[in-house]
Amino acid sequence: MESYTSKQLALRNGQDAPEIWVAYKGIIYDVTSSRLWKKGMHYEHWAGQDLTTELGDAPHTESVFKKFQAIGQLISNDTTSR
Repeated sequence: MESYTSKQLALRNGQDAPEIWVAYKGIIYDVTSSRLWKKGMHYEHWAGQDLTTELGDAPHTESVFKKFQAIGQLISNDTTSR
């Protein structure tokens, strides 16, 4: 599995690149195919970021991420570029 930094994740926000990604518990998911994430926003949540702390506000559990392909790991430094 590829590793990506938070800066790389931020570029996949639905506006700066065609991909729409979100992270949860260190795993990055591709939510591009979801109609709920079109334009990079799902209710008050923005794509291109780590949603781990925001899930408590959602009406669903973390099982929602099973619907999407895990495409990478979120790393805390900028040693890997893509």
